[in-house]
Order: sequence, then C-alpha cells, then structure tokens
Amino acid sequence: MTPAWQRPLSVAASLLWTVAWASGEAVEAGSYEITAEIAMPHLEENLRYATTRERRCLHGRELSSVFPILHHQSLEGCKLGDESRRGDTIRYLLVCASPQVATGVARLDADPGRVAGVLEIKMGGKNMTFAQRVEAVRQGECEPP
Repeated sequence: MTPAWQRPLSVAASLLWTVAWASGEAVEAGSYEITAEIAMPHLEENLRYATTRERRCLHGRELSSVFPILHHQSLEGCKLGDESRRGDTIRYLLVCASPQVATGVARLDADPGRVAGVLEIKMGGKNMTFAQRVEAVRQGECEPP
C-alpha cells in the first residue's frame, strides 16, 4: 500500500511523463536513408515489387511524409491524417480530398535511429490494392541548407 504522502508525487510524475511524451518527437531529427518497397499482389512476378532509396532530412513531426508514394500524381490530394500514438507505434488514416480516389491506413514503428512501417492503400472504385513498406535508418545530422 502506498503511503498517502507518496500519492500526489506519483500523480505528478505520471502527468509530467505524459506531457513529455506528448510534446516529444517520435524520432530523433536527422538525415535518414529511406528504403521504400511497393508490393502489388495482383501483378506479374517481375512487376510486383518496386524499390526506391533516398536520403532525406526528417524531423519527428514529419513522419507522415516518409512514404514516397504519397507524392505520386495518382494520390494527389491525399495525405496521412488522424494520427494516433501508442507507445512507439504511430497510426494514420489516408485522407483524400475526394474519397473516390483512395482509402488506406499506415502504421509506423519508431525505435532509436530507425523507423519502419507500411502504408496499405485501396484505390477507390477499383479492386486494386497495394502496400508500400518503408524503413528509414538515421545516418547522422542534417546538412545545413
């Protein structure tokens, strides 16, 4: 049983931890090597996977931009929104200006110096689904502009 004088300290510590977590970055800012692979299960074997690599400066609050496919013209007007966090896992919904374009969900798992995740997309009005898996590994500090 906790002594009465320790309860307020316990509550205060819990509140401070919650505030620190809520304001904290999901990952350490820096230069990341990002590897992205698109998996399209309905294509022929030799067209099924496409892998890209890039090096980019990331900040914790920009994690929703880690999926390169979101810059493709077929997903114009779409972005990841409705962020929810639980521990080191961040989840998003794919939000498009027109719901007929696409629907989807993303999940990112953040560890020190590394982020890995998957974005699953269903193109609206079509029976086409695909996923993009990403892994971002911290390489160092961002280069000055």
